[in-house]
Amino acid sequence: MAGFFSKLFGGKKKSGEATALELAENAMAGIIEKGNFELTFKITSQGEKDKEEITFNLEGADASLLTEKDGAFLDSIQMFIKRVIQHQLPESRVEVHFDCNGYREEANKSLVELAEKLRDRALEQGRSVYLRALHPKDRKVVHQYLANDERVRSRSVGDGLFKKIKIYPVKSTKAEGQADHSENL
Repeated sequence: MAGFFSKLFGGKKKSGEATALELAENAMAGIIEKGNFELTFKITSQGEKDKEEITFNLEGADASLLTEKDGAFLDSIQMFIKRVIQHQLPESRVEVHFDCNGYREEANKSLVELAEKLRDRALEQGRSVYLRALHPKDRKVVHQYLANDERVRSRSVGDGLFKKIKIYPVKSTKAEGQADHSENL
């Protein structure tokens, strides 16, 4: 096993060595082999050499292992592969994304649906509502979705890795101007 890790993290890139895509593909193949997983993957790459986005889609008999506990194992593999690339190619800016049988898409879809419900509740009640504590990548999905709606704002609240999201209606400038005027009377 030590040989596997030294192969992954052994040294910095020398001219003519593997690209980020090749490193990612070899590292994932090694994980599958060493872990004895029944998985296959498709890998795609977009972008240029210095700014690249690599996407893995995993399938197979062990796919359910990857999506258990909110996809924690999927997240771990994603982080591991990213670190392998960063170690071998420190100057490159490479984003690595993993999905397994459409799990990420479904998870993001359910987060957006929940954000819609809470947005509607905030608008109906005219006050802030809160979404349970979420992982940063999940908060990003919610914030990006709500950023498209000018009627509400969102922000993360709390300390640590898992923060809640506060969703609140935006006060119109006309209503604020009237409120300021009435206070002066």
